[in-house]
Parts: sequence; C-alpha cells; structure tokens
Amino acid sequence: MKAPRPIELSLEELEAVVRRAELGKLRDGDAQIIKAMMETIKFLSAALQEKNISLKRLRNIIFGPKTEKTEAVVKKPQGVESNIESTDNGAAARGTELQKNKRKGHGRNGAEAYRGAERVQIPHPTLKPKDPCPVCPKGKLYDTKRPLVVVRVVGKPPVQAKVFELQKLRCNLCGEVFPADLPEDCADEKYDASAGSIIALLKYGGGFPFYRLEKLQDNFEVPLPASTQWEIVEGKADRIYPVYNELIRQAAQGDVVHNDDTVMKILELMKENKNAEQQVPGRGNRTGMFTTGILSIQGKRKIALFHTGRKHAGENMSDVLRQRDTDRGPPIQMCDALSRNVPETLKVILANCLAHARRKFVDVAEVFPEECRIVLEILKEVYEHDEEAKKQHLSAQQRLELHQSKSGPLMEELKNWLEEQVQWKKVEPNSSMGQAFSYMLNHWKPLTLFLRLPGAPLDNNVCERVLKRAILNRKNSLFYKTSHGAYVGDLFMSIIYTCDLASINAFEYLNALEENSAELFKHPELWLPWNYRQQLIGQADQPA
Repeated sequence: MKAPRPIELSLEELEAVVRRAELGKLRDGDAQIIKAMMETIKFLSAALQEKNISLKRLRNIIFGPKTEKTEAVVKKPQGVESNIESTDNGAAARGTELQKNKRKGHGRNGAEAYRGAERVQIPHPTLKPKDPCPVCPKGKLYDTKRPLVVVRVVGKPPVQAKVFELQKLRCNLCGEVFPADLPEDCADEKYDASAGSIIALLKYGGGFPFYRLEKLQDNFEVPLPASTQWEIVEGKADRIYPVYNELIRQAAQGDVVHNDDTVMKILELMKENKNAEQQVPGRGNRTGMFTTGILSIQGKRKIALFHTGRKHAGENMSDVLRQRDTDRGPPIQMCDALSRNVPETLKVILANCLAHARRKFVDVAEVFPEECRIVLEILKEVYEHDEEAKKQHLSAQQRLELHQSKSGPLMEELKNWLEEQVQWKKVEPNSSMGQAFSYMLNHWKPLTLFLRLPGAPLDNNVCERVLKRAILNRKNSLFYKTSHGAYVGDLFMSIIYTCDLASINAFEYLNALEENSAELFKHPELWLPWNYRQQLIGQADQPA
C-alpha cells in the first residue's frame, strides 16, 4: 500500500475541521482533508498488520512454529460441519479416539527391539530335556523353544580401548628378547575401522562435536583428543571416498530430484572474503557459503547428497546432473521458486513446492482468517488425496489419475477464486496477503505439475528433512574450519543419511567399506548400501 500524500495541518486546524463536521458546516477543502485522514488511518492499520505478521515470522524463525495444521491455523466458523464422514460404528469410533489420544513414543521396548545386543544363551544348570520332573516324578522335561528373556542394559564409552600386556622373555646369556604374540583378531593399527565409524556417526550423523566427545571420553579415562578424532575420520574418508562419487553418479540417474540449500560457515572462505575486501573494497564477488541438500529418487531407491561451499543449490544440481546418462530424459526437479535453485544450463521438468506456497498463507492467517481458511482447506483436501494414494500403494499413473479426478477440480476452483480476488481488487497487491496471492498465481504451472505428470511430488518436504542433518551439525559445531573439512562432512553425511533412507545399519556399512577398501576402489558400484552385503557373502563363500 502506498503512503498517502501528506497534508500539512496543525492540531488546531484538524480540531476545527472536526467541529465543522459535527455542525454540518464544512468548508471548501474540508472533504479533501477528511479523505486524507481516512487514507492515513487505513495506511497505519495496514502497516500495523504487516508489523504483526513480521513479528510472527520472526518468532517462527527463532522458536519454530508450533504447528501448521489447518485446524490450528484457522478456526472453522460456527455452524460449518466437518467434511469428515461420521461413522455409525461406535466401537470403531472409540478405537479411533483411543489411537488419537495415545502418546507416540511411549511404552516399553521388547527384547526383539534390541537387534544389536549381544545374545547369551544360558542352559539350565541342573536340568536338561528328557529328565524326570522334579515336582511330579512321572513327567518328563522338554525344551519349550521359547526361553525366558531378560534384558540388561549397560553403559560404555562410545570409543573403547584394549591394552595388551605382552609377556617378554629375555635370555640371560645372549640377551635376546622373546615377546608374546598379539591375538590373531587384533588389528595392526591402533585405531581400527570401528573407531572411525562411531566417531563419524556421532559427529556427522548425530551432530556430536569432536570437543564434546573428547570430554566424554575423558570421563571414561579413555582419552581421544579432538585433533585425533579428525585424523581418524579424515583417514577413513580417504579410504572410502569412491563410494561417495558413485552415489553422486547414481543420484544423477534419478527420476525425481529434490534440492534446497541452507547457509553454512567455512572459516577458510570467510578469511578469503575478508582479505579480498581489504584488497579491492566493494568488488561485489560472491561471499556467501551454503550447504546444498539433494535427494534423488529412482523407483523405491533414495540417495541423499550434501555439497558445501560457495555454490548455490542450482549450481550443485548442475554438477550432479552432468553425470546423467545421455539416453535418459530430463528428471523432475522439485524445489521452491528461488531462481538460484534451478540449473541454468541443463534441462529439467520444474516442479515447485506447494508447502512453500501454503506457508505464505499460514503466516498471514491471524490477520486474514477468512481468506486463508479457503486456501488452506482446499490444499488440505489435496494432501488428503495424496495420502490416500500412498495408503493404497497406487502406481505413479494411478496416483496421477486420482489427483486429476479429485484434486484437479479443487485446484481449478482455487485458481479462479485467487484470480477473482485480484481482478476485483479485494486484496492489496503490496500487502503480505497480496504477495501470497501473487506467489501462487505466478508459479501456478510448476506448483500443479502433480496434475499433469506421473510421479511429480506435491512439495519439497523430504529435502527439508535431508537438510536438517546439516543444520543439526551447524547448530552444534557452528562452522567448518576448511573446505576440505566441509568435503569430509558432506561425504559422511551423504553416506549415513542414504543408509538411513535404505534402512541399512550405517555403522556396519562404514566398517565394511574400510575393511574392503581395495575392492571398493576397483568396483565402487558393487559396494553401495543396498548391494554391499552380496559382496561380503561372496567373500565368505570363497575357499580359504
């Protein structure tokens, strides 16, 4: 909204205009003054609304929104019935209510949940199968095959150590020393593969900084300095990096590729920025640093990649897609509408995030509840249809047909309503609500790609979850020291998160990669999270 044209009037002159209006004796020019007063009040009211919206956004940035569910953002007017059909089955309704009220994550874990625990079988000390029953001598005992299971949980340091004291024998005549041999299963190096795996998992998988692990290890009297931790994970990265390069090549073949980025600090690059600015002030070169998250989906297989440096998400996407096989068509790219997220030189089928467009209405729902309710409830139905497709395990083509039949009319209704509001100037173009309208209408085609192309996603939420791994590391460690350190972090985060997506034990996988480093360098495509176990089985089957 434009600021009203100022009119210079004193307080006494304004009070005189009000008195004349009360007496009905307005003079020439009073109408113009009153109109200017109305425009000023309208402008101030709009400015106050924008201020409240900005404050809400700031609170959400700092503390995070409590929820963005439609029911919490906009309250349904009285007298409007819910669009959820009621059921006559009272038992089913009560069961559903109990499921809603049950808190998630509560309850005991059964013994079957401890898949990584050491299993110890304890036979009965005095009895065995076919013995006579100690209570009734006529009966005989048999094995129930269902043992009594007792779980005991113990605490140990994340990185443990063994000290081998080898006996030394010396000849009293020639002085030759004969030390005992190390056990056969003892590694030649001080730090074996498992040490690097657990450190990498804690640091890059859980956001546990090196200095914090150092203090924890000191409490267990097993020292592990932060500098030593870095040397261990850097050495491990040198022995397994071909699998990271292969993951990039495999990700380039994806049918759907999500990408987004978040800010990240690299002290080495920050120092370069400072030196360059001192030499050539105001040169205008790029100074920002980012971590790009990429999620590639091909069928049921998902690959997560991280790239940290000066490049934006679109540039990192270009670097990945350059390894795409020439016989494959362009992939679907899902991202928000920022231009820097899109590759400049490579062709993609662009889809924009519907959740980003929806969030713009969530931000202004307190000020414009009725308008936002219309938008959010329509989008809620669209998401319900997508959830229905997931529950029914529909194919990409079947999902497309479902959206075209059910979501298509809803989105067309929404578009017509948005255009009508703009055409009849029912929304101020420069207000936050007007910007939300403009964003959705200007990007309508990529926002609704899911209505035209099989497999097109609705939003970029899966990539937002990928980036949380980098954000967690940033919140705890604050920065990378060098670009090489950022590369090592990207490598481990990519491998660990890809294992999570494939339901693979990342600790065992990292161990296997380092223990089979020579074979990995020869054929990295055979040592990916979803096929590496076949190589281990093949090695076990080979004759000694």
